[in-house]
Amino acid sequence: MLSNKYSWWAFENVLTQRFCDQVITYGNQQKEKQASVGNAKDKNSGINLKIRNSKVAWLDDAWIYKEITPFIKLANKKAGWNYDFEGQESMQFTKYSDNQYYDWHKDEWEEVNEHSNKVRKLSVTCALNGGNEYEGGNLEFQYRDHTNIQNEYCSFTRKQGSIIVFPSYVYHRVTPVLRGTRYSLVIWTLGEPWK
Repeated sequence: MLSNKYSWWAFENVLTQRFCDQVITYGNQQKEKQASVGNAKDKNSGINLKIRNSKVAWLDDAWIYKEITPFIKLANKKAGWNYDFEGQESMQFTKYSDNQYYDWHKDEWEEVNEHSNKVRKLSVTCALNGGNEYEGGNLEFQYRDHTNIQNEYCSFTRKQGSIIVFPSYVYHRVTPVLRGTRYSLVIWTLGEPWK
């Protein structure tokens, strides 16, 4: 499935309910913290509730990567991006509850990561529970050029087990959750700096 000239690629319901439930259970057992942002005013904590309000835990487990990585590689090929990447960052297990959100942002770093000498190439969102369990919490993409800004809602993130892959430079947001809890898993691939 593709949209807007390969701006994102989605696989619908490819992760089993059992796998998604296992990740939710496991993620909820980890130490969670208030999510931070890269451009927060408080550089010590990175917390800026005007931009982002959610809880996260960090995962780095091979059994999760093994399930999702083949879809990342397939999306990269099918969408025609063909980005070179060699690994991923730790995964972010994200929990959005009532009135929590993440405003417009892009995942791409402005500079090369000083620890890895890599940049983010692809961003991946995995829907761990279905939209019938929460209201709001929509993933939306924004396309910007010199003349206009266009928003696009991605309905696939409301279907449990769906995976959405997109270039890390694409602006996106998660609208406020109005009821229930939205669980997602976010992964970023890493590669050599753009040439």
